[in-house]
Amino acid sequence: MRVYLGGDSHSATDNMTATHAAVRHLTCTVEGLRHKIFMDNFFSSQRLFNDLDRCKINLCGTVRPNRKDIPSDFGPKQQKLKRGDIRVSRGGLAALVRKDRQEIYILTNMDPPPTEGNFCDNSNCPVKPHILEWCNRHMGYGDSSDCMADSYSMSRHTFKWTTKLFFLLLDLTVLNSWILLSSCGAEYTHRDFRLLLVRNLIEEAGKSQDRLTPRLVGKPSVGATNVL
Repeated sequence: MRVYLGGDSHSATDNMTATHAAVRHLTCTVEGLRHKIFMDNFFSSQRLFNDLDRCKINLCGTVRPNRKDIPSDFGPKQQKLKRGDIRVSRGGLAALVRKDRQEIYILTNMDPPPTEGNFCDNSNCPVKPHILEWCNRHMGYGDSSDCMADSYSMSRHTFKWTTKLFFLLLDLTVLNSWILLSSCGAEYTHRDFRLLLVRNLIEEAGKSQDRLTPRLVGKPSVGATNVL
C-alpha cells in the first residue's frame, strides 16, 4: 500500500510521472513472476505498460485515448465506429477500442486480442470480447470494496486529507473484518456486523469506566489542581 500524493517530487522524475512511479514502487517485488495486474485509466499509459512488460508483468486496463504515446490511429477523431465494432492496434502491446454506447479503450499484453470487425448477437446487441469481460470482472473487486465501505462510512466532511484517510482506512478495516468473519461461516449482513461491533465497543468502554481508578499515594505536587 502507498498513499498517492500527486506530484510527489521524491518519486517522480523527468521520465516518470507520479502515477507511473507509484505503480512501479508497488510492483517492484513481483518482477519476472508474470503476475496479472489490472488498472483503470487513472494510472495506465503506454510508457508504464511497456516498462512493466519488460519486467515480465502481465497487464490489462482501460486507458484515456489522449494519453501520451498512444497510437495515432487509436483516438476517436481518427476513426468512426459503429456499435459493436472492434479495432486493434497490434505490437508487443495491444491497443483495443470497442464501440458500445461509447468508445472503450484498452491496453493489454495478456491473451491475444480479438480480431477486428463488428460483433453483435442475433438481437443486434454488441458482444463483449473475452479480454473486456476479464478486465471488468477483476476491476470490479476494487469498485465493490469502495462501494461497500461507503455504504456505512464513518467519514465526515473535512478539509484535512489525513483525517479523511484515517476514516477511509478504518472503514476498510471494518469491511475486511466482516469479510473474514463471513468466510468462517458467520451469517451477518454488513450492517448487522457494524451494529454488533458498535455495541461491543460501547460495552467494553462501559466496563473500563466501572473499574476503580487507582488511588495515588503520597503528597500531591504543588502544581496539581483538582478537575471537576
